[in-house]
Amino acid sequence: MAGKGGVGKTTLTALLAHLFSREGLQVLAVDGDPQQNLAVTLGIPPAKAVQVVPVSKSAEYLREKTGAGPDISPGGLLTLNPEVSDVIDRFSVPVADNLQLLVMGGVRMAGAGCLCPEYTLLAAILRHMPLLPAQVVLLDTPAGMEHFGRAVADGFDTALVVSDPSYNALSVARESALLARQIGIKNRILVVNRSGAPDDLRKVHEICGEEGLFFKVVYLPADPEVVHAEPVVTPLLAGQSPFMNAVRGLADLIVKNESA
Repeated sequence: MAGKGGVGKTTLTALLAHLFSREGLQVLAVDGDPQQNLAVTLGIPPAKAVQVVPVSKSAEYLREKTGAGPDISPGGLLTLNPEVSDVIDRFSVPVADNLQLLVMGGVRMAGAGCLCPEYTLLAAILRHMPLLPAQVVLLDTPAGMEHFGRAVADGFDTALVVSDPSYNALSVARESALLARQIGIKNRILVVNRSGAPDDLRKVHEICGEEGLFFKVVYLPADPEVVHAEPVVTPLLAGQSPFMNAVRGLADLIVKNESA
């Protein structure tokens, strides 16, 4: 998931995670946003969600995998390609049948070229995603996830670029898609959330209509039930609103595209 903050990336990640898992697919939902809201949105009670330890905040795991950590003086050797095959067993949290959550946590970036141990570890986890036992891996990202660069492309083959119909959000969506194309993610889907105004199609075409930028544009109509259900998505799953039917259509599109 990519796009401007506040456009519904976390909500969409949680909805797709539940829909895929209810179809019998093994799903791993990965929270790559430092705000770490995905656990609650998936339906984990807040009191339990705050107890989930992010991978990047585990000093023991950082030290074990990279040779560095918050309690080790800088200047030592840093393992640049740590082995992370045990990350699911050690850090994932069960959410529902066929659905696990992995909270990666944030990275304190000192600059664009930072090779801090947190970055090194999380980039290795992203590259390791294709080797995980899950059939579907959904990564909820913050704005600024571009600092992971090639690691995202190595781990994922589809970019869901989420926007709303505003000029600012669509502009960010365009830049996100250009970055995804640049780093090698071939399948790029634009998801326009909270759509429905007569002018939406024109704005999307003007800002994001470059040929080849997206292979599909999906519109999710505004739905007051999403606001009423906040912060969780589980009350929405049984609904047959135009919004939920559009999300189900998006899930079907992703599955068909992956199996093609």
